[in-house]
Amino acid sequence: MIRVYCRGNHGSGAGECAECAELRVYAAKRLEKCPFQEEKPPCARCPIHCYQPARREQVKAVMRYSGPRMILRHPIFALRHWLDGFRKAPAHTGRQAGPPGERKRA
Repeated sequence: MIRVYCRGNHGSGAGECAECAELRVYAAKRLEKCPFQEEKPPCARCPIHCYQPARREQVKAVMRYSGPRMILRHPIFALRHWLDGFRKAPAHTGRQAGPPGERKRA
């Protein structure tokens, strides 16, 4: 979705501009640390807001622009994302994801 947004708004050709590449790396790091992992709901329905406020606004802009275009470019991904929107977020226990027995350090 970031590539679709970048191509349409920043005029980048095959890749992404530096700002969009940085946003993609940031989002990947946040997803990696998500306590829900496989049960993760879409960010809009998630009880935990792991993005910084400025980054959340960037992602909202990307989603607003790319969402309607994804239906034509990647219909299967768009359908799966839409269906994920109906999934409820699991209860958050305050524990970090990771192997059993591994504890979060304070």
